[in-house]
Amino acid sequence: MATRTRNPGSLWLASCAPDPVQVHRAWDRDELAPIPTGLHWAVVEAGLTSTLAAMQRIGQDRLGPVLVYPGADRAWWLLPPSVSDLIDDLPLLVLRPVGWVLRCPPADRYVDGLGWLEKPAGEGRLTDPAMLGAAFGPTGAFG
Repeated sequence: MATRTRNPGSLWLASCAPDPVQVHRAWDRDELAPIPTGLHWAVVEAGLTSTLAAMQRIGQDRLGPVLVYPGADRAWWLLPPSVSDLIDDLPLLVLRPVGWVLRCPPADRYVDGLGWLEKPAGEGRLTDPAMLGAAFGPTGAFG
């Protein structure tokens, strides 16, 4: 395993995959690693511009990991696996189903244009769905 993927955030991400060794091997080859949603976290997809505004509204001390792909104007928020109905009624957010695969770079660098705007720190902190819903809701960043 390459030394550069032995940081707490990357180790945590790899531990969320069914086969952490395969995740590290992908990163060693400078490839994205497929990590399915469901067991450790859920994924909510949003536009990058709206994500930036929502991140400011939520505040850095309350953010969980946020993966971005600037070339496609996309962002993926990691939330607790039991995402509530707060997300369902927000047209700017798409809740990905359990088992959906998020292609992840390691926590400390971009791979194929994807990188962590808010990096996984290693302790498993995730964005609170209520906070995300408030930031994207009618009285939030876009109300």
